[in-house]
Amino acid sequence: MAAPPPPRLRLRPKQRLKVRREFEQVRAGGERIVCGCLIANWLKLAPGLPSRLGVITSRKIGNAIVRSRARRLLRESFRLHQHELREAAAVVLIARNSIAGKKLPDVERDYLNALRRGGILKETNA
Repeated sequence: MAAPPPPRLRLRPKQRLKVRREFEQVRAGGERIVCGCLIANWLKLAPGLPSRLGVITSRKIGNAIVRSRARRLLRESFRLHQHELREAAAVVLIARNSIAGKKLPDVERDYLNALRRGGILKETNA
């Protein structure tokens, strides 16, 4: 019997948090973990809904180029691992100053460590 195809790793526009109110709901009513170059806030969503992501980058991180790169790295980390969440969640990732100059594997490691510590990643046998 063939294994089911892997889930598509897309980050659709409807999976993004865009409105200030949504960001505030996650930050006020959810949980928070600080890990390495990011701060992860999340709020569990109702079953059947897709996980959603919002990214915050402050001017303290650097100029527009550095902030844009930080946003891309955080979005990519979420995109690659969105199907590894135990249940649907609205996630707000806040970039810290230390993200400047980091590569994707470093940001991805911090992201996964934060989610593991928060207990929202599925358990893997590896």
